[in-house]
Amino acid sequence: MKNTAIKTNAIRLLAQKKAAFEVLSYEPEPGQALSGTEAAVRLGRDPAAVFKTLVTVGRSGEHYVFMIPAAAELDLKKAAAAAGEKSVAMLKAKDLLPLTGYVHGGCSPVGMKKQFPTFIDQSAEGLSVIVLSGGRIGVHIELALPELRKALPITAAELTAGEA
Repeated sequence: MKNTAIKTNAIRLLAQKKAAFEVLSYEPEPGQALSGTEAAVRLGRDPAAVFKTLVTVGRSGEHYVFMIPAAAELDLKKAAAAAGEKSVAMLKAKDLLPLTGYVHGGCSPVGMKKQFPTFIDQSAEGLSVIVLSGGRIGVHIELALPELRKALPITAAELTAGEA
Protein backbone atom coordinates (compact mmCIF):
# COMPACT_ATOMS: atom_id res chain seq x y z
CA MET A 1 0.00 0.00 0.00
CA LYS A 2 2.64 2.54 0.94
CA ASN A 3 6.38 2.80 1.32
CA THR A 4 6.70 3.79 4.98
CA ALA A 5 10.43 4.54 4.67
CA ILE A 6 9.70 7.93 3.06
CA LYS A 7 7.97 10.53 5.24
CA THR A 8 6.65 13.88 4.05
CA ASN A 9 3.76 16.04 5.24
CA ALA A 10 1.69 14.80 2.30
CA ILE A 11 2.36 11.13 3.07
CA ARG A 12 1.68 11.60 6.79
CA LEU A 13 -1.63 13.36 6.13
CA LEU A 14 -2.85 10.73 3.64
CA ALA A 15 -1.92 7.97 6.09
CA GLN A 16 -3.69 9.81 8.92
CA LYS A 17 -6.85 10.05 6.77
CA LYS A 18 -6.57 6.32 6.01
CA ALA A 19 -6.36 6.92 2.27
CA ALA A 20 -5.11 4.05 0.10
CA PHE A 21 -2.01 5.18 -1.81
CA GLU A 22 1.36 4.05 -3.07
CA VAL A 23 4.61 6.00 -2.79
CA LEU A 24 6.68 6.10 -5.96
CA SER A 25 10.17 7.54 -6.06
CA TYR A 26 13.25 8.05 -8.18
CA GLU A 27 16.68 9.43 -7.37
CA PRO A 28 16.54 13.13 -8.29
CA GLU A 29 19.34 14.91 -10.11
CA PRO A 30 21.34 16.97 -7.58
CA GLY A 31 19.71 20.40 -7.19
CA GLN A 32 17.38 19.93 -10.14
CA ALA A 33 13.71 19.05 -10.44
CA LEU A 34 12.54 17.14 -13.50
CA SER A 35 9.59 18.35 -15.53
CA GLY A 36 6.33 16.51 -14.90
CA THR A 37 6.65 14.57 -18.15
CA GLU A 38 10.25 13.59 -17.35
CA ALA A 39 9.11 12.43 -13.90
CA ALA A 40 6.33 10.37 -15.52
CA VAL A 41 8.88 8.62 -17.73
CA ARG A 42 11.17 7.93 -14.73
CA LEU A 43 8.21 6.52 -12.80
CA GLY A 44 6.96 4.46 -15.76
CA ARG A 45 3.56 6.18 -15.69
CA ASP A 46 1.40 7.77 -18.38
CA PRO A 47 2.06 11.55 -18.39
CA ALA A 48 -1.73 12.11 -18.70
CA ALA A 49 -2.10 10.56 -15.21
CA VAL A 50 0.79 12.50 -13.63
CA PHE A 51 -0.43 15.83 -12.26
CA LYS A 52 1.67 18.87 -11.47
CA THR A 53 0.72 21.26 -8.69
CA LEU A 54 0.56 24.96 -9.50
CA VAL A 55 -0.03 27.70 -6.93
CA THR A 56 -1.60 30.99 -7.99
CA VAL A 57 -2.72 34.24 -6.46
CA GLY A 58 -6.03 35.80 -7.41
CA ARG A 59 -6.74 39.48 -7.93
CA SER A 60 -8.37 39.38 -4.46
CA GLY A 61 -5.05 38.30 -2.93
CA GLU A 62 -6.35 34.80 -2.15
CA HIS A 63 -4.23 31.79 -3.13
CA TYR A 64 -5.45 28.83 -5.18
CA VAL A 65 -3.94 25.46 -6.05
CA PHE A 66 -4.44 23.89 -9.47
CA MET A 67 -3.54 20.33 -10.46
CA ILE A 68 -3.15 19.67 -14.16
CA PRO A 69 -1.65 16.88 -16.29
CA ALA A 70 2.14 17.12 -16.46
CA ALA A 71 2.29 17.93 -20.18
CA ALA A 72 -0.56 20.46 -20.10
CA GLU A 73 -0.56 24.21 -19.57
CA LEU A 74 -2.81 25.98 -17.09
CA ASP A 75 -5.30 28.28 -18.80
CA LEU A 76 -5.31 31.24 -16.41
CA LYS A 77 -8.73 32.44 -17.60
CA LYS A 78 -10.29 29.02 -16.97
CA ALA A 79 -8.49 28.83 -13.61
CA ALA A 80 -9.82 32.24 -12.59
CA ALA A 81 -13.35 31.25 -13.61
CA ALA A 82 -13.12 28.03 -11.57
CA ALA A 83 -11.93 30.00 -8.53
CA GLY A 84 -14.54 32.74 -8.96
CA GLU A 85 -11.83 35.38 -9.50
CA LYS A 86 -11.51 38.08 -12.15
CA SER A 87 -7.95 36.88 -12.78
CA VAL A 88 -5.21 34.69 -11.30
CA ALA A 89 -1.45 34.81 -11.75
CA MET A 90 1.24 32.24 -11.06
CA LEU A 91 2.88 32.59 -7.65
CA LYS A 92 6.50 33.72 -7.82
CA ALA A 93 8.92 30.82 -7.19
CA LYS A 94 10.54 32.67 -4.26
CA ASP A 95 7.14 32.85 -2.50
CA LEU A 96 6.36 29.13 -2.81
CA LEU A 97 8.35 27.76 0.16
CA PRO A 98 7.26 30.39 2.71
CA LEU A 99 3.61 30.06 1.65
CA THR A 100 3.27 26.28 1.22
CA GLY A 101 6.24 24.69 2.99
CA TYR A 102 7.22 23.01 -0.28
CA VAL A 103 9.95 23.73 -2.85
CA HIS A 104 9.50 24.15 -6.60
CA GLY A 105 9.43 20.67 -8.15
CA GLY A 106 8.32 19.06 -4.88
CA CYS A 107 5.08 20.94 -4.19
CA SER A 108 2.20 18.67 -3.18
CA PRO A 109 -1.39 19.88 -2.86
CA VAL A 110 -1.60 17.72 0.27
CA GLY A 111 -0.04 18.90 3.53
CA MET A 112 0.64 22.55 2.70
CA LYS A 113 1.17 24.93 5.64
CA LYS A 114 -2.35 26.21 4.98
CA GLN A 115 -5.06 24.52 2.94
CA PHE A 116 -6.02 26.60 -0.08
CA PRO A 117 -8.96 26.06 -2.42
CA THR A 118 -7.78 23.26 -4.70
CA PHE A 119 -8.93 22.39 -8.21
CA ILE A 120 -8.01 19.45 -10.43
CA ASP A 121 -8.37 19.24 -14.19
CA GLN A 122 -11.55 17.39 -15.11
CA SER A 123 -9.49 14.82 -17.04
CA ALA A 124 -8.66 13.23 -13.65
CA GLU A 125 -12.29 12.15 -13.23
CA GLY A 126 -11.87 9.51 -15.94
CA LEU A 127 -8.64 7.99 -14.57
CA SER A 128 -8.46 4.99 -12.24
CA VAL A 129 -5.40 6.48 -10.49
CA ILE A 130 -3.46 9.72 -10.61
CA VAL A 131 0.10 10.53 -9.59
CA LEU A 132 0.98 13.73 -7.74
CA SER A 133 3.96 15.14 -5.90
CA GLY A 134 4.65 13.54 -2.55
CA GLY A 135 6.09 16.75 -1.12
CA ARG A 136 9.74 16.25 -2.04
CA ILE A 137 11.61 16.22 -5.35
CA GLY A 138 11.69 12.62 -6.57
CA VAL A 139 8.80 11.46 -4.34
CA HIS A 140 5.34 10.93 -5.81
CA ILE A 141 2.03 9.50 -4.61
CA GLU A 142 -0.24 7.31 -6.73
CA LEU A 143 -3.88 7.03 -5.68
CA ALA A 144 -7.46 7.15 -6.85
CA LEU A 145 -9.18 10.55 -6.85
CA PRO A 146 -11.70 9.49 -4.14
CA GLU A 147 -8.73 8.59 -1.89
CA LEU A 148 -7.20 12.05 -2.46
CA ARG A 149 -10.52 13.62 -1.51
CA LYS A 150 -10.27 11.93 1.92
CA ALA A 151 -7.41 14.32 2.72
CA LEU A 152 -8.20 17.32 0.56
CA PRO A 153 -11.41 19.00 -0.59
CA ILE A 154 -10.86 19.21 -4.33
CA THR A 155 -13.03 20.47 -7.18
CA ALA A 156 -12.80 19.19 -10.76
CA ALA A 157 -12.91 21.87 -13.46
CA GLU A 158 -11.80 22.55 -17.02
CA LEU A 159 -8.36 24.07 -16.42
CA THR A 160 -6.01 23.41 -19.31
CA ALA A 161 -5.34 25.31 -22.52
CA GLY A 162 -6.74 23.74 -25.65
CA GLU A 163 -9.83 22.08 -24.16
CA ALA A 164 -13.13 22.97 -25.84
